[in-house]
Amino acid sequence: MNIVINTDTTANVLAILPEISLTVLAAVIILLDIFWPKSRRRDIGLLTAIWLAVTAGVALLIPVPAQGQQLMLGGMLRHDFMTQLFVVITLVGAAITCLIATDSPGIGRSGEFYAIIVVASLGACFISGASDLIMVFLALETLSISLYVLAGFLRSDKRSSEAGMKYFLFGAFTSTIMLYGMSLLYGFTGHTNLYAIGETLRTMPFKTGDAINVSLALPILLAMVLIVVGFGFKVSAVPFHFWTPDVYEGAPTPVTAFISVASKAASFALLTRFFIIVFQGDPTTRFWVQLIAVMALVTMTVGNLLALPQRNIKRLIAYSSIAQAGYALVGVAAIAAQPGATVGAGVAAVGFYMAMYVLTNLAAFGVIILFANATGSETIADFAGLSRRNIGLALAMTVALLSLGGIPPAAGFIGKFFLFRAAVDSGLTWLAVAGVMNSIIALYYYLIVIKVMFVDRSEDENKPIPVSQPYVWALGLTCLLVVLMGTVAATPLYDWASRAAQGLFS
Repeated sequence: MNIVINTDTTANVLAILPEISLTVLAAVIILLDIFWPKSRRRDIGLLTAIWLAVTAGVALLIPVPAQGQQLMLGGMLRHDFMTQLFVVITLVGAAITCLIATDSPGIGRSGEFYAIIVVASLGACFISGASDLIMVFLALETLSISLYVLAGFLRSDKRSSEAGMKYFLFGAFTSTIMLYGMSLLYGFTGHTNLYAIGETLRTMPFKTGDAINVSLALPILLAMVLIVVGFGFKVSAVPFHFWTPDVYEGAPTPVTAFISVASKAASFALLTRFFIIVFQGDPTTRFWVQLIAVMALVTMTVGNLLALPQRNIKRLIAYSSIAQAGYALVGVAAIAAQPGATVGAGVAAVGFYMAMYVLTNLAAFGVIILFANATGSETIADFAGLSRRNIGLALAMTVALLSLGGIPPAAGFIGKFFLFRAAVDSGLTWLAVAGVMNSIIALYYYLIVIKVMFVDRSEDENKPIPVSQPYVWALGLTCLLVVLMGTVAATPLYDWASRAAQGLFS
């Protein structure tokens, strides 16, 4: 079995340098929380955000080894451009989350909150490069358990406690199912390394002549379905989405922002890597492509239709995130390209879309946090007159909603274009058409929120909403990047994502 593991100590240390930095940061946060007075603990959030941003810059500069030398730590991790892309996305998302959490009641001055954010980011970074079943499960649980704690962080708040418990129960159940699917893969192949499993499966006699060997193919397909259940929960895909609205509404808003981006981005990184490496052979490829395509259609349709009647802004964004997961699944289904199509276009589209989605969702939640802190309300109708209370917040929310709706020049338009083009090139034209129709449906409820902010009147229009400096930086940076990604920065970022995708197929 031709699987080469890089044993160079320097290369191995560089590959996990971001994770080492996060481990040190978590220890520093705990010490500062112990020794700093309460009056200075708000600065812990600012320190954490700066440290995470610097770590993202370091991760971007670490050289990626040549093909054939990218498996590290005994084959547990792969350090390639795909890993680098999603590690940077995760760290940038975590940094912005810390900025928008600094003035949030109950969590902004809690050092343990930022420590858990860092631990969750550590798990997400390991997920991005996991290449062994053991590392996959450990990284997923590191991220998931941290998110369960964050969702129920406000113990005196019944909604937060309920959100944490619901998230934990659903997550534990689906993790068990996923682990059983992984155990079946190990049982049939005798390997835990994803590349070794994939190579073994491709040598198995799934066909005898033109007939499929059912006794061999059926257990492997069962393992695949069980693993899809676990991934479906992580990315909020239908029918594993039931936790999403309640957790989004009940969890503290900065936590909701982090859950909506960190878990989804890291899980999509692993989802694409897992299926390309392990199930890249006939008949398994045809089966999972069809399965993911159907999930994409149902997920974006159900998410958009259930978002239409929502009156709470966090629940609306929750159903929107379900629909966004459906769009991203279009790119996953487009991995198996038709002859003549660009190899890896689907993966590249997913990478670009996740980068756009992280920034867009954080911008939206930043506005929601400020509005809720000032008014105590999360009802869409109460956003009436926001443009007259703070034009900057209204514009930031507009940029985020237009990006989610796929309207140029925001990055969401380019992201959807790449996804749907990859689907057409892969022979999934029907899925691309369904995606366009769903985007039109989604635009309705996004425009409703914009109309409420700019057109509807309110008795509180003369009460301005103050914005602290960290929020100015967070919202300004996210909105600027969303617009740049939709214009001048679209090509460089997509080229980076394409290079990452090409490495997966080598």
